[in-house]
Amino acid sequence: MAAKKILMLVGDFVEDYEAMVPFQTLLTVGHQVDAVCPDKQPGDTVATAVHDFEGHQTYSEKPGHNFHINADFAAVDPAAYDALVIPGGRAPEYLRLNPRVIEIVQHFHGERKPIATICHGAQILAAAGVLSGAHCMCYPAVRPEVEAAGAVYEEVNETFSNAVVDGHLVTAPAWPAHPDWMRKFLDVLGTRITP
Repeated sequence: MAAKKILMLVGDFVEDYEAMVPFQTLLTVGHQVDAVCPDKQPGDTVATAVHDFEGHQTYSEKPGHNFHINADFAAVDPAAYDALVIPGGRAPEYLRLNPRVIEIVQHFHGERKPIATICHGAQILAAAGVLSGAHCMCYPAVRPEVEAAGAVYEEVNETFSNAVVDGHLVTAPAWPAHPDWMRKFLDVLGTRITP
């Protein structure tokens, strides 16, 4: 398996599990992951938030860990990367306002490089105008945005544990989908794990 170079877009109050787990999973199988954030340098951190499902009308939010940035957003050349990961949480709602974030996403989409988003990460895809006709999943509260962007919303199962692939896009509703989301993303990447 050839190691892939993967870019991850994060910001303050990214969902803790949705940043930490894919970051560590992709490193575990031998890929390089560069986590970047606008206006942050390598060695800086972003605050994370833990979103939990405890029977309320929506998720609850608790303080998470500090997540370390290991690459320079200002120096990102998207042509140098094989794939993109966009975690959810509250970060996507303001990251999508950054024109460079939008340009980066449009590059990956235009080149049909694998893009994995989860939860509110789909807000960035919608803002970048890359969802027209695509089948995707997201946190259900983001459904109106992805549908307004022209996407076909795929139903989320009751445990939020499913993910969907549409060409180079791999999307999921929330962190309980990590096993299915990461399995499908690794498949799209061409990563083979043999026992």
